Amino acid sequence: MTSTPITPMAGAPAPEAKIAMGWMHTAKFLTTAAQLHHLPPLAVPEIAFVGRSNAGKSTCINTLTQQKQLAFASKKPGRTQHINLFALGRQGVMDAVLADLPGYGYAAVSRSDKMRWQQVMVNYLVSRPGLTGIVLLCDPRLGLTGLDEALLEVLRPRVQQGLKFLIVLTKADKLTRAEQAKALSVTRLQAGGGQVRLFSALKKQGVDEVAWLLWQWAHPAAPGADSA
Repeated sequence: MTSTPITPMAGAPAPEAKIAMGWMHTAKFLTTAAQLHHLPPLAVPEIAFVGRSNAGKSTCINTLTQQKQLAFASKKPGRTQHINLFALGRQGVMDAVLADLPGYGYAAVSRSDKMRWQQVMVNYLVSRPGLTGIVLLCDPRLGLTGLDEALLEVLRPRVQQGLKFLIVLTKADKLTRAEQAKALSVTRLQAGGGQVRLFSALKKQGVDEVAWLLWQWAHPAAPGADSA
C-alpha cells in the first residue's frame, strides 16, 4: 500500500467534528445481502468496514453513529455472514452508505463458509461500483495479521486508482500511551501507506477524527473537505 503517503491525521476542529458526528447519527439500516448481486446499485459514495472477526467493527460503527444497536454485534465471532448497508443523509436524502462486511479469520466457522465469504468480500472490494473508501479494523494487540496483509494486497490496485483507505486500531484503551505509540508506528510500517488511527469506543478516543475523515470522503467537493 504505497500509493498514499503516510501522514498523521489531524484532530477534527470542533465545528467540523459536530458536522461529521451529526451526519453519522443519521445512519439508518438500508438492506442486507448474502450475495453481492443481491445488493442494490447505488449512486452515492460507499464506505466499507472490514476486519477480522472480533476486531470491533460493529462497535466502531455503533460508536460513530451514536446508535448502540445499529450494527449487529454477534456474541459468536464469525456468525455475521451478510453484507449490511446503512444509509447516511440529512432530511431523508441519502448521500452516502456504510457497508459492514462479514468478519474473517474465526476458526469456529467451517472451511467452506470461510472460503465462500472471503470470496464474496473480495468480489465486493474489487468490483463494487461506488466504493469510495475502506476502513480496516484491527486489534492493536495483535497487529496486522497475515489475513489483513492479504486483504491489503487485494485492495492495492483500487487504492492506486484513488480508493481511500484507513486503518483503525480499535480497543486503544487497553494499551498504555507507550504501547499506543508503538502500535501506530508498527502498523504504519506494516501497511506501507494510508492513514492509521487509534480508536476507543469506551474512551471516545479518535471518534471525532474518524467521523470527520469519513465525512470528507463522502463530500469531497464540500467546503472544508480536503483530499484526505
